[in-house]
Amino acid sequence: MKHFPLRPSSRRLSILLAPLILTGCMVGPSYKRPSAIVSPQFKELRPAPGWSYAKPALAELPKGTWWTIYNDPTLNELEAQVALNNQNVLEYDARYRNARATINSVRAQLYPTLSGSLSFNRQSSGRGSRSSGTIINYGGDGSSSTGYTPSNTTENTYGMGPTASWDLDLWGKIRRQIQAQVTETQATAADLANARLSYQAQLATAYFNMRYQDSLHDLLERNVRFYERSYQITKNQYDAGTATPTTLLQAQTQLEQTRAQSTATQAARAQYEHAIAILIGKAPADVSIAPGALPRSIPAIPVTVPADLLQRRPDVAAAERRMEEYNAQIGAAIAAFYPDVKLTASYSYSGDPVGTLVQVANRIWALGASATETLFSGGSRTAAVHEANANYDYYVATYRQTVLTALQGVEDQLANLRVLAQQADQQDIAVKASNRAVNVAFNQYMAGTEIYTTVITSEVTALSNAETALQIQQSRMLDSVTLIENLGGGWDAAELPSKNSMQTDNPFLPSFIQKDKN
Repeated sequence: MKHFPLRPSSRRLSILLAPLILTGCMVGPSYKRPSAIVSPQFKELRPAPGWSYAKPALAELPKGTWWTIYNDPTLNELEAQVALNNQNVLEYDARYRNARATINSVRAQLYPTLSGSLSFNRQSSGRGSRSSGTIINYGGDGSSSTGYTPSNTTENTYGMGPTASWDLDLWGKIRRQIQAQVTETQATAADLANARLSYQAQLATAYFNMRYQDSLHDLLERNVRFYERSYQITKNQYDAGTATPTTLLQAQTQLEQTRAQSTATQAARAQYEHAIAILIGKAPADVSIAPGALPRSIPAIPVTVPADLLQRRPDVAAAERRMEEYNAQIGAAIAAFYPDVKLTASYSYSGDPVGTLVQVANRIWALGASATETLFSGGSRTAAVHEANANYDYYVATYRQTVLTALQGVEDQLANLRVLAQQADQQDIAVKASNRAVNVAFNQYMAGTEIYTTVITSEVTALSNAETALQIQQSRMLDSVTLIENLGGGWDAAELPSKNSMQTDNPFLPSFIQKDKN
């Protein structure tokens, strides 16, 4: 490889540019995470008379598999398929991969652009040559004149060689764009985690709703069997002449109404089963789940301090990453006020014929530097800075509102679980009392001291209380799922891809670019 000394002017230019290249400044504000509106502890976890939320010391939700706290093998099997087959999750995964690929597209602007050329040109030119003979003029004046003979010349010219250009990015415009794209990629990774958590929670909700329908069907079927016995007893009495037709019809009406309610649960169950199939990325016809009972106990869900939501909620993490993204966009907009400096170099050979093309005599080389500055743009650059600042303020407000919404969600579910736990205890007493009332009323009817209407009334009350108790348990299960979702499902912001992992060190990049990647 041949080296060519720089001209004095080129040396002076290199000396002037060297400090700027080595410094590699980036204009614009440095990012500092704005403060969020966070209370020191959750209101619902403060000591209150008669209530203490169960939270095991130092316990955490299982990372990535939070649903295992319900100890349901069927639920575990279904949840494992969401991340793999749910089409909405796969859509977010594609968005993340697209954002990550875009980093390299933006980062490529930091590299010199090298191009090669190969050319051929064939040119023909016409020119006259002086003749050695004399042309006699027969015009009558006896004079003579010298003539020119026309001739054509054809030339072939070959050329080849590389050309390089490099945007020095002295003010960090490109690096700000890289920073913005890297943080946007981290935000899309958080969006992916949030989508995965959301659809996992939807599946758990549909699953427990389906289990509620199974348990309600079992409850109604138990009452159907009880009402069948009551109807048979009443029919025997009617056949013996000791019961009226009205009593028999009342018993039959109660029996058939309960059967109809039991049948109706199958439609709702089928819909929840279909929803589960879609959530795991399968056709409803390909999914069949055996009946099962709604869990009777609520697992203890560890709840820490509100500040932990800043790291545990993927939607909060996504909002925070986008603040840094738009902070970087401010720097990119400010960099437009500074001149763009580029270095160019070319080295080529030009000649004819091809055999002599690479001779030193046919060598052509050039080195240059250029700086361009927009002198007037009608205020577009200032408007771009104002727009970038407004976008940043928008995402600051979005971040803070996301945190507040997260706090509200946790407080709501804690309050719901507290109230529902008390309501469940009270309803259990009502169920037991109404069941005793049914036994007393039926015995009195058999003894002839009460009419059958009293039995029906007590039975309807008992069934209603049992259904209410089941609904309370359903609400507690669903609220526990929502609480886990609001706590982030065991996710942590440390799971986001790091900035370094998304950028590969390159020995051809200047050191000032390398150091700005962290």
